[in-house]
Amino acid sequence: MSETEQELARDLGFLEAYTIGLGTMIGAGIFVLPSIAAQQAGPASMISFFAGGMVSLLAALSLSELATGMPKAGGSYYYVNRALGPFFGSIVGWGMWAGLTFASAFYMIGFGQYLLPGLGQYVGALAGWGQTGITVAALVMAALLTAINYYGVKETGALQNVIVLTLVGLIFAFLGLGVLSGPSVSDFNPNGWPAVAATIGTVYVTFIGFEVIATSAEEIKNPSRNLPLAMIAAVVTPTLMYVGVMFVSTGTLSIEALADSRIPVADVATEFMGSIGALAMIVGAVLATVSSANASILSAARVNFAMGRDRILVNWLNEVHSRFRTPYRAITATGVITLVLIAVGVGIGTLAEVASFMYLVTYALVHIAVVVLRRANPDAYDPAFRIPSVLYPAVPILGFVACLAILLQMSVIVQTIGSVIVVFGVLWYLLYARNRALSTSLVGEALAPQPTAVADGEGRYRVVVPVANPETERGLLRMAAASAHAHDDEHAEVIAVNVIEVPRQTSLSQDLAFEKERVERQQQLLESARDIASDLEIGLQTRAIVGRDAGSVILDVIEEEDADHVLLGWQGTRSRREHILGSTIDPVIGRAPCDATLVQLGAEDGGVEGDILVLAGEGPHAPVAARRAAEFVTAADNASLTLLNVQSPESEDDDVSPTERGKAVIDELAERAGIQYMSYDTQVLVADDTEQAIFDAAEEHDAICVGATRSGTISQAVFGSLPEKVGEEVEQTVVMARGPEESPISIREALKQRM
Repeated sequence: MSETEQELARDLGFLEAYTIGLGTMIGAGIFVLPSIAAQQAGPASMISFFAGGMVSLLAALSLSELATGMPKAGGSYYYVNRALGPFFGSIVGWGMWAGLTFASAFYMIGFGQYLLPGLGQYVGALAGWGQTGITVAALVMAALLTAINYYGVKETGALQNVIVLTLVGLIFAFLGLGVLSGPSVSDFNPNGWPAVAATIGTVYVTFIGFEVIATSAEEIKNPSRNLPLAMIAAVVTPTLMYVGVMFVSTGTLSIEALADSRIPVADVATEFMGSIGALAMIVGAVLATVSSANASILSAARVNFAMGRDRILVNWLNEVHSRFRTPYRAITATGVITLVLIAVGVGIGTLAEVASFMYLVTYALVHIAVVVLRRANPDAYDPAFRIPSVLYPAVPILGFVACLAILLQMSVIVQTIGSVIVVFGVLWYLLYARNRALSTSLVGEALAPQPTAVADGEGRYRVVVPVANPETERGLLRMAAASAHAHDDEHAEVIAVNVIEVPRQTSLSQDLAFEKERVERQQQLLESARDIASDLEIGLQTRAIVGRDAGSVILDVIEEEDADHVLLGWQGTRSRREHILGSTIDPVIGRAPCDATLVQLGAEDGGVEGDILVLAGEGPHAPVAARRAAEFVTAADNASLTLLNVQSPESEDDDVSPTERGKAVIDELAERAGIQYMSYDTQVLVADDTEQAIFDAAEEHDAICVGATRSGTISQAVFGSLPEKVGEEVEQTVVMARGPEESPISIREALKQRM
């Protein structure tokens, strides 16, 4: 059996990718580290933050080239493993996983500090708990985040975007009011430059967020542009924020007061924003630490998956839950280790530094990987973004040296813990992965294979048909073929699409690896589509896609294929809740920039044939319904077409009877639809109850076509009450049609497209 390989839906634009990275990088770091950094290096710690940002910028450039050349789940681990082999892959994989768990614990301790000592100033029940209370709060929230990701709550992605935008607003307010208050720095570098250099290692944990973007590279739209831009922006933005926050903080409070504070940003804000401003910063810190920990848990699970895919890690850990469709074991393991780190009382500074250590090791090897791949120049490595020639090889060389220099400046205890993790990675490779790991191959897996074509395969008029139900597949494809055959002079083709939906907690390729049953059903469905297309003598593409949201994926396919028509099946039921026609149908019908047809197949679900009735009205989409019906009649044997108009018996013009008015509407519709050349019957009914008259007439026909009565992009754009009621009430096949959606683009959509 010929198979259509699965595609991974690219549903992250620049803004989404940017906020994913920014959400981690403006978390606990910007709210907790000012006290630790000020204690170590005084006001000169702002140079430590700036230097950390520059080191990260070098890593972001190397990662951008690697990620666009090999956009796979796993990020830095995947690139190092492919370039340097599984020995270094084991070191980086375990290092990244450990770094993310240490970072998660760091964020959770920061959460506890701002929740209890912070909010305790305003809520009596939260006051006086001390360090034990902070630990308990951190444990509870870490367990809650683990459970949320275990069960796969979908709303976490949207909530994180809201949190990030809120934090950016709070920090800009802090910086603006802080600078206006006139901060004054006296002794800029009290502890000397070695302390400034050592502080880089302490604060570097705040810069690991852009790695999250790399681990999501296979899900980013237009990665050659959006991925490097998102990475660079996600580094530059917080770097400038950190420098500004340290300037305001060290210029507002004394170094001693700042070093003793558990909620430094809130204490600084009290000086020029008052108690309300301080409370806002505390709430922001609570949200930020939660957002950062959530992103780290998700990234850790994806690194586990990538290691399992290469057989460096036992695949048992990566199994997807049969009900929640999440990598529940990897998420649980990450959560448990995070809880242990919190419970044993590892200091918040040590947690930050160990996380920094592991990522500095990772990025040092990433820079080497770029050089190796450039020199080897394998066929499979063709990055859409390359480090500019004027900066290569300076960027990877400087980046490697900078990472190594920072590692050597870190404390002995941190170097010891980090070295133990590195040694563990080496031993794991030697004792477990050496004889199991896949041999290094620079020929990566196909990421977005070209769709398989049948017949002509080079169509210009394209009809997209989402297929999900074997019982209705043939009927939908017959109707799509009828529409395509009407444009034979343009070499038309049909594109059959099936989407496997995956929750955000699971990487797309991970679900693909563990969902053999669903993948097999998808392949069988599309194989059947190829057989049907061969019978119908129509060109066909099949696209098997794994994505987050079926509606968004279908819209992307319509855009990628430059489709002229999308045809969807409908069960004939409506909802009064979030979605009207269905979570997949609503966005496609509301936003598709082409003709859209919704079909509820009747009992004889082989397609539209026999006596076809068209509701002839004056609406903008009535001609579309008439053209659709004409296409079906032309393609079917012994089919007939009837145009029906229903008029009220009351007439505003006594000189024209209701019947004459109805015939005039029908004639005008036939001309607007361009079907006046066809043979069709006209039927005008005069009735007080329009809906009932339509229902009665429909019973005498095999199918009914009706145009949309609503236009414009609205919150839940659908066809309109009458067409939907016809689809819900009539037992025969019902076809609802509209023309291209031409409503003005929203400001939000315009900004997203521009970026």
